[in-house]
Amino acid sequence: MASWLGYSLSALLCWGIVGLTQKLTTNRISADSAIIWCTLGSFLSLPWFLLHARFSHTSFGFIALGLGAGFAARLGEWLLFACLRRGAQASVAIPLTATYPLLTLILAVTFLGERLRALQWLGIVLALTASVLMSLETREAEQPLGSTETTP
Repeated sequence: MASWLGYSLSALLCWGIVGLTQKLTTNRISADSAIIWCTLGSFLSLPWFLLHARFSHTSFGFIALGLGAGFAARLGEWLLFACLRRGAQASVAIPLTATYPLLTLILAVTFLGERLRALQWLGIVLALTASVLMSLETREAEQPLGSTETTP
């Protein structure tokens, strides 16, 4: 097994748990409150990361990039919380927002000169198609379970 695969699968597990807890949180509190508690929760891991970080050759530019990445991540998380708070189904909103790597791919091709093979382009098309299909909601799906109401 490749050395990075364990980390990747662990991230998958963590983000799966995050998706569930985000919806449970926003069912009960505002997006603003949720982002505050989630941000404070992320500080709990800070001591471990500080022990393993190497700051000796970090330039201001890379610090600024890191701060920008953190800001963008928290803003994106808040927007997801707001989406969930306004009634989005977690089973639709979370996978849809999880397609953000597609934007990363486009930016990497545009700004970093990376090249994608035909199979990778096919994956992008399939992911976009899946996003559209997941976001289509029917009136049946919107009715509460056990409802006997019929839709026109």
